[in-house]
Amino acid sequence: MSQPGIYDVAVVGGGPAGATAAHDLARKGYRVALLDREGRIKPCGGAIPPKLLREFGIGAEVLVARVRGARIISPRQRVVGMPIEDGYVGMVDRAAFDPWLRQRACAEGAHRICGRFVRVERAPSEEGFTLCYEGSEGLARLRARYLIGADGARSAVARQEVEGWEKGEYVFAYHEILQAPQSTGAGAAAGPGEGGRCDPVFYDPTRCDVYYDGKLSPDFYAWVFPHGRQLSIGTGSACKGFSQREAIARLRAQTGLDRQALVRREGAPIPLKPLPRWDNGRDTVLAGDAAGVVAPASGEGIYYAMLGGRMAADAVAQCLAERSPRPLAAARKRFMRLHGQVFWVLGLMQRYWYANDNRRERFVHICGDRDVQQLTWDAYMNKELVRAKPLAHVRIFFKNLAHLSGLAST
Repeated sequence: MSQPGIYDVAVVGGGPAGATAAHDLARKGYRVALLDREGRIKPCGGAIPPKLLREFGIGAEVLVARVRGARIISPRQRVVGMPIEDGYVGMVDRAAFDPWLRQRACAEGAHRICGRFVRVERAPSEEGFTLCYEGSEGLARLRARYLIGADGARSAVARQEVEGWEKGEYVFAYHEILQAPQSTGAGAAAGPGEGGRCDPVFYDPTRCDVYYDGKLSPDFYAWVFPHGRQLSIGTGSACKGFSQREAIARLRAQTGLDRQALVRREGAPIPLKPLPRWDNGRDTVLAGDAAGVVAPASGEGIYYAMLGGRMAADAVAQCLAERSPRPLAAARKRFMRLHGQVFWVLGLMQRYWYANDNRRERFVHICGDRDVQQLTWDAYMNKELVRAKPLAHVRIFFKNLAHLSGLAST
């Protein structure tokens, strides 16, 4: 299928987006190089819906925990339980999940290369391009026809190849992986104090805790997510000068988790919205965080990264089949047609409800509404806005209107 010495596709970045793209293309018989930096772990809560397992053919053995509900905590320490009535949210540890995805891609025939992307070089007389990377023995090169940039937020591939890369907006995420308490909690969904005040020293390995509190994050949220024998405790913020380490130290003390052993710390920028363009119209397309596909408000990115990787792979496969770069633009068009409206709605929610503690307090109050909870979980599990329950949407509209106008009490 390829001339000797030239890959059909070079994929830069071996996270969920890049590993999925490499897997899909190698499985179709294309010659794929997967370039990734060794030992890089992205800070991530690790939540994935069962839909991801089904769509991408992944066994449940990759899960380190199954979450049966969430607990939402307000600035005034009011707690709202959000049980999942039918189903669960899976949790993965990126330190194990990402290598598993890369190994799966290699099992299909992708060629794994450890190194750091440096630049792309092109010569008019040569087919494709030369990708330069820093490997274990210094600067090295490979040749390929198409390039998928899945090298994370503030992507080096995007910076060199894609117009409009500088328009990205980011929040910085920081988390600490701790050894989890060995005793199990008493309730999967909310725990003690549901509907009232939060019992801070309560950890449940089947529940996610989400803190909307300006002291822990002035513009996003903080979290405690179970990872089986470990847990993730973290926060996100785009505010300069805000100390995330101090915020997590405060949350560890507040929750009684300051006694748990530290396993590792991680921090990285997380995109807030999709980039306006994902391709260069010639031979390059972006995927995952490099393309900006992390859901606003929730910060969820694994499912969207893998879907973006698959769509980038589909676009490149079509380019190779047609011997034309025109299908590159289809990756973004397909993704935004499916999820653009959801991202827009979540972006509005984040900008309004996360603006200050008074609004956060009202937001947590709204999360206690049964209609809101049901539609929230339906949308999360199915990855689309739920339109099948018009009366529930009407009720939520008027409840939101009451909160926005200040008529509803908290």
